[in-house]
Amino acid sequence: MSRLNYQTSRFLTSAPTLAKCPPDDGAEVAFAGRSNAGKSSAINALTQQKALARTSKTPGRTQLINFFVLGEDADHRLVDLPGYGYAKVPEQVKLEWQRHLSDYLRRRGSLRGLVLVMDVRHPLSEFDQTLLGWADESDMPVHILLTKADKLKSGAAKSALQQVRSRLREWEDLVSIQLFSALKKQGVEEVHERLDQWLLDEREPAGD
Repeated sequence: MSRLNYQTSRFLTSAPTLAKCPPDDGAEVAFAGRSNAGKSSAINALTQQKALARTSKTPGRTQLINFFVLGEDADHRLVDLPGYGYAKVPEQVKLEWQRHLSDYLRRRGSLRGLVLVMDVRHPLSEFDQTLLGWADESDMPVHILLTKADKLKSGAAKSALQQVRSRLREWEDLVSIQLFSALKKQGVEEVHERLDQWLLDEREPAGD
């Protein structure tokens, strides 16, 4: 049972750059992923709210860093990062997004972990791997959600999970991976446990 109440999450603010983000104190966990990987749906499933994170039929519309607080407690935050890799926007805009994402991941002191959302059928895109590289440089733990697991039969989903684990073996001290389905609410409790661990600062000693 989760010790934090994610149902109480509410919108705090949006920021276009790191400089415009809320005060860098407390603890927060950020969600990142391709614009069509189901990131907003995952956040909504985890908070049991239908529209906390806006889902769009036009992926890539979110170009801001969106902050949500748990109830009245601004010390614990969830952060929805701009989707990447799909939006039909000018290359210069994409490069700006990447720069702001990199700034945030490298320099945000209150960031405790990154939830990286990937469609189980199309994992480890080029930019997913770039994000993992940034996380590695910053020694930032990453929890990967292989979303839309309901789209595959059980055996195929487990096989995809094992393939991703195998490809990321060199990062196994930093990266954990699970199957997830927002539609079926599969894996929600497992994510809550990971978020609790990060937001309540129950970090395991390095190397364990």
